[in-house]
Amino acid sequence: MKKLRAKSSQVLFLKSLFLISFIIVFTFGSGCVKSFEEESYYNVKDMDISADRTGAAFIDLNVTTYVEKVQGDSAKNTSLLLKAYSRESGLLKTQKKIELGALKKGDTKSVSQVLTLPKIGGYDLQSVLFEENVQKSNGEIKVYNLDSLPADVQETGIGIPEMDFRVKKVEGGKVLVESDIYLANEGRETSKDFRMLVKIREMDAGLLADKVWTHTGEIKPEATIIQTVNLTMPDQYNYVVEVLIWNNDTIVERGEGYIQLNTVVEVKDRNTTKAREIQSSEFENVVETEEVPEEEYTSEKEASPGFSLALSAILICLVVILRRRFA
Repeated sequence: MKKLRAKSSQVLFLKSLFLISFIIVFTFGSGCVKSFEEESYYNVKDMDISADRTGAAFIDLNVTTYVEKVQGDSAKNTSLLLKAYSRESGLLKTQKKIELGALKKGDTKSVSQVLTLPKIGGYDLQSVLFEENVQKSNGEIKVYNLDSLPADVQETGIGIPEMDFRVKKVEGGKVLVESDIYLANEGRETSKDFRMLVKIREMDAGLLADKVWTHTGEIKPEATIIQTVNLTMPDQYNYVVEVLIWNNDTIVERGEGYIQLNTVVEVKDRNTTKAREIQSSEFENVVETEEVPEEEYTSEKEASPGFSLALSAILICLVVILRRRFA
């Protein structure tokens, strides 16, 4: 009986030894001991949305996504992809990707991205989180009825980059100046036809010399046009030309130019100043009489002898007829 028990214990020991040897051989036979790391888990906790800029046809949406790393000890890089789908058609309108780097366990990070979208209907906005190239989490937020949002008052897209002035007439101490106002549409759509007020004000006293109401006209995107107005002012003064663009009852754009008809210059090598007189009449735009081209003048001169010869021939014929009649 004791022999049987000893033999059974020996068999059990050999089986255990064989099993341990098999595990060791299998482990080292695979070439390495696999190191197990904790898998990473993320969560898109929340999303906020606001309008940075509201134009007539486009809107800039600022989307903030809050990303939390729930668990995981890996230091792999993460990225966030923000996508906008049209609620009407379901088509992808635009998307933007941003790199976040590696997140630590328990970290929460807020990420802001701006999307420029047509101000039409609504959109489904999705934030998709990736670790390396593996999608880990996503969140979604919706916006509706963007076309009902009023455009920002100041967003006209029109700028006033330049002004030119030309003297048209000088008479009785008054100067008539032709003012060219350059209007540039820096927006992404054709601008409205705004009212425009052009004023000329004496620089020191601030007195208004003249003002003219006109319109900007409709301007295509990235185009520049010139609107011309005539202003009358007393001679030998310095002026500020003010341009004000109105949207209904609100001034939405301003521009300034200068006309100096009585400049003051510093005399070289002295510490004194004196007024330099500007003769406005010297800049008067005189309309020149159109000259007749030389070839036209020559042809007219050549036409005169031809007419005289014909008249002479007729007179000779009349003389001959009269002589024969009375002969």
